[in-house]
Amino acid sequence: MKHKKLLLPILSIITTATLLLAPGAGAWGVKSYAAGEAAAFQGITLTKGYKDLSNHNPCVTQKFSADPGAMEYNGRVYVYCTNDGDQNLQNPAENTYGQITHINVMSSADMVNWTDHGSIDVAGRGGAASWATNSWAPCACHKKINGQEKFFLYFANSGGGIGVLTADSPTGPWKDPIGKALITRSTPNCSNVEWLFDPAVLVDDDGTGYLYFGGGVPSGKSSNPQTHRVVKLGSDMTSLAGNPVTIDAPWSFEDSGINKVGNTYYYTYCTNWNGGPYGNARIAYMTSSSPMGPFTYKGTCLNNPGDFFGTTGNNHHSIVTLNGQSYIFYHAEWLNKQMFGSQKGYRTTHVDTISFSNGKINNAKGTLTGVSQVKNLDAFTKTSGATFAWQAGVNVYGTGDAIAAYSRGDWSGVSGLNFGSGATSVSLSVASKNGGVIRMTQDKPDGKVLGYLTIPATGDNLTFTDVTCSFDKISGVKNVFFTMSDDIVISSWQFGNGTATQDPSQGTTTDKPVNTGSVATIQDGWYYIKNVNAQKYLQVTGNTGKAVQNVEIGTGSGVDGQKWYVTNTGDGYITLTNKLGNFMLDVANGEDVDGANLQIYTAWGGDAQQFAVMTTSTDGVYIIGTKSSNKTKVVDVYEHGTKDGTNVCQWSYNGKTNQQWTFEPVSGNNDQPSDQPSEQPKEETGNQTGGQTQEPENTPSETPSQTSLPTGVTATYTVVDNWGGSFHCQIVIENNSGKTLSNWTLTFDYANSIDNLWNAQLSGQSGTTVTVTAPSWNADLASGSSITIDFIASGDSSAVPTNFAVK
Repeated sequence: MKHKKLLLPILSIITTATLLLAPGAGAWGVKSYAAGEAAAFQGITLTKGYKDLSNHNPCVTQKFSADPGAMEYNGRVYVYCTNDGDQNLQNPAENTYGQITHINVMSSADMVNWTDHGSIDVAGRGGAASWATNSWAPCACHKKINGQEKFFLYFANSGGGIGVLTADSPTGPWKDPIGKALITRSTPNCSNVEWLFDPAVLVDDDGTGYLYFGGGVPSGKSSNPQTHRVVKLGSDMTSLAGNPVTIDAPWSFEDSGINKVGNTYYYTYCTNWNGGPYGNARIAYMTSSSPMGPFTYKGTCLNNPGDFFGTTGNNHHSIVTLNGQSYIFYHAEWLNKQMFGSQKGYRTTHVDTISFSNGKINNAKGTLTGVSQVKNLDAFTKTSGATFAWQAGVNVYGTGDAIAAYSRGDWSGVSGLNFGSGATSVSLSVASKNGGVIRMTQDKPDGKVLGYLTIPATGDNLTFTDVTCSFDKISGVKNVFFTMSDDIVISSWQFGNGTATQDPSQGTTTDKPVNTGSVATIQDGWYYIKNVNAQKYLQVTGNTGKAVQNVEIGTGSGVDGQKWYVTNTGDGYITLTNKLGNFMLDVANGEDVDGANLQIYTAWGGDAQQFAVMTTSTDGVYIIGTKSSNKTKVVDVYEHGTKDGTNVCQWSYNGKTNQQWTFEPVSGNNDQPSDQPSEQPKEETGNQTGGQTQEPENTPSETPSQTSLPTGVTATYTVVDNWGGSFHCQIVIENNSGKTLSNWTLTFDYANSIDNLWNAQLSGQSGTTVTVTAPSWNADLASGSSITIDFIASGDSSAVPTNFAVK
């Protein structure tokens, strides 16, 4: 494994161009697989991969990910893990776990191709839970609260307590809702627990949450440690609704797990190392008819990893069910032994099948083969560049929408890529300082060449461009590999000019409507946006302007949170800026999945903040497609809800009226939304026709507010999180001056003390004057782009920076 420097300390994606290449074309579009493209790979040495191409375990090899906590959501499994480090470790010392402050996230809908969502900065200064020292052994769940799906991530602060983070998406962004540990030694019935760690969480059928945790073996109590606990959670999932109760788990050591099958609750845990009758460090299980117990011991269901891979070590697991099949996730030290020659405590996550029957959990077996792919990967769906079944040398950066950075000879592969009737092009969002070539092959990195993709130089590895490359037709289902001739960074890819065939296991659908509406033009201006089904308005929750604030529907009231400024971007898309400030409607993390949440976020105008207004068969009624899904998904009122506060998300187009909207112009500051019902069109079942133009009745009297700065340059300040004495802030600098700001310097007056700043350089704070300079890795701020500067400050959170200057 090659050692590589950190290429991308901050993710800053800027779309700069679109390039169309003929098969094998160079920069000038020369037809056929040019000799230069193939020559780019002469003498290349492929980076060594440790996962055999016939195997699916470990799940990912670019990172050491331990203590897996799995959650199913919307047909996808999300796995949250202790971050043991990445593949660039060179002969490391023994892992002591004391350095771990991040949680890794990955997900899959097919159990074989895993999307790396990066690492969550949890503990320590700058982390979401700055009070914590460590972040170990996470678990996650989701629950609908006030009509909105909420996500909860519980973690261990070493062995001293349990913390909780919340988000509106399974990939974040995450925040600490209580600013302290949820479970501590002062929690009733916890003072005598050796280790307050290893949480597991269950949301029961009635929506009640339960948290399980604990571990350790008091002296002389090997057979009956009594150090595991369960507690009922409050309805908010971030408070306790009672006192923790002891789980009398025999020969226990650590690692809680909880599952409900039918009316039976299965509590699982890891046995201790003291030679008990159930074996050392195996996963045992107990059952109960109540989530609070008492539980009765039944047996074991997974041996120690040493029995399968010859790497005896600690054992940690979680069990999840997807499409009726149960899976057990666990960690092992197989990979670190392959890389370092011996076990050093760096663990990776594996998954194998497991089953329940007649009140028992049948024994699972750990394998390198892993599980079968449950469905094909659709080549025509936009896919994260950090999605792999196999890889060698690839580094992943960012959180949520992560990106994959390759050097010469690095490669990755995806399994079961379904080209259906045929694809002849692929569109990629890529960056490359000097340009390069991607070789696309079948079955292995040096297999049959399917095409060469020429990537232009973008100036650095942070400036992304959209590139479309053509090749000879590829059809059917294939394992496809991508190998790099030079340094290339991939944000996403999507194949074109074809249709994927339906997975036989998924059934077929003949009556699902297709979005064929033409793009409508909505004139720039202020609008109320009304849902046709609910007859209520798109609004910001709580009428509160801050980043990551949720979006919902509500009865028309004329508040600023219901006013949206349409700005046409000139390419068939619009942005929607809310009247509450410099915040745009935003698809959380730019995800291309059903149920991705809609929110407002600091305005930057990327794909996650661009929308296409498209016609329906009814004049004046529109659907609003999301650019992050390439218009395959639209703005949707969740589950056809009609009540105030019903959540708004994105969902695949279905032709129903909960996905249809009208635009009511705001002609003055005091205008109220109409209380007259919008025309109720028929559900869409066929083609939609006719482009339309909606114009505001009067010229808007307002424009989105911006901080005063030199012409074309704006600065927007936001308090993202407030923990009392300290708070997380952002300043977004946007350059629309028509020229590049090179080696820029930002100064402003600020009454608070800045404790930590990232994404730029804090050059000094003299009195109230703060000086920030461009980071070395992103010294040039091109026109049409922006940079977000984050910092932690202490003092008065209501104090706002003034006198911004950029030079």
